[in-house]
Amino acid sequence: MIDPELLAILACPKCKGDIHLNDKQDGLICDACKLMYPIKDDIPIMLIDEAIKLGR
Repeated sequence: MIDPELLAILACPKCKGDIHLNDKQDGLICDACKLMYPIKDDIPIMLIDEAIKLGR
């Protein structure tokens, strides 16, 4: 689980916009970029190259 204080200060590394936890709580989503940054071992992987493109 991501600490709510950490989540409040994290931003999308690509656009610097807001991100939010997905429903499964295994990734952080940027709606503007349509990317999901995975969370592995409770650590968000905030690298653009590691982001998963969403088909929304």
